[in-house]
Amino acid sequence: MSMMEHIGELRKRLITIMIVLMVGLVAGLFLAEPAYDYLMSVEPADGLQLHALSLWDGIGMYMKFALVIALIPVLPFAFYQLWAFVKPGLAAREQVATLKYVPFALLMFLAGLAFSYFVVFPLAFQFTREVTARLGLEETFGVIQYFSFMFNILIPISLLFELPILIMFLTRIGILNPMRLRKMRRLAYFLLVFIGVLVTPPDFVSDLLVALPLILLYEFSVYLSVTVYRKRLAERAALEEELGGV
Repeated sequence: MSMMEHIGELRKRLITIMIVLMVGLVAGLFLAEPAYDYLMSVEPADGLQLHALSLWDGIGMYMKFALVIALIPVLPFAFYQLWAFVKPGLAAREQVATLKYVPFALLMFLAGLAFSYFVVFPLAFQFTREVTARLGLEETFGVIQYFSFMFNILIPISLLFELPILIMFLTRIGILNPMRLRKMRRLAYFLLVFIGVLVTPPDFVSDLLVALPLILLYEFSVYLSVTVYRKRLAERAALEEELGGV
């Protein structure tokens, strides 16, 4: 295939992903109300009285829920499309090996949602309420403000949990290797700490509780990259030996 044909193929796959995203958004609109009812029945929202501060707040709430719900099927589908795009350039063993990563994209996203909702979000929410109480302000929660605050924490962290799968995939197809990841360690640490500080309250404990797991996630990704890289080298060596024998 020529360069333009590759670009055309990539364009088709991106359009397919967007179509699945739109279908997911439609399904998310139907599931938004049950999800909203559940989140409002558990802490910390069960004791709150949320208000609509504009005519668009109800619609905005639906769209935020629909987006998060749509990401659940879209992420593994996007990984599959990435695999299908690079598949022609992979050996048969590599095709099978990399395809196995696709289901884990969903598992890691759900793990990120759980970590950000049950660990990070309560810390951030409690901190903001403490500051409000110290200033003697009366709390009035808008539905959009509350869920925007929550999803601005959940979505970035959940997407970052895809890092090990992405690094394993890129290592398996030869784009990344452990040596390159180690050279990028300082920059990666800086970006992860920055994200951790950005989505958490401005206190050291909360920042540490978020930044440390993200750094460990990166180191775990490097470890997985080493494992995949060694396996890839062993397979290449075995293939060259087999071809040399012939």
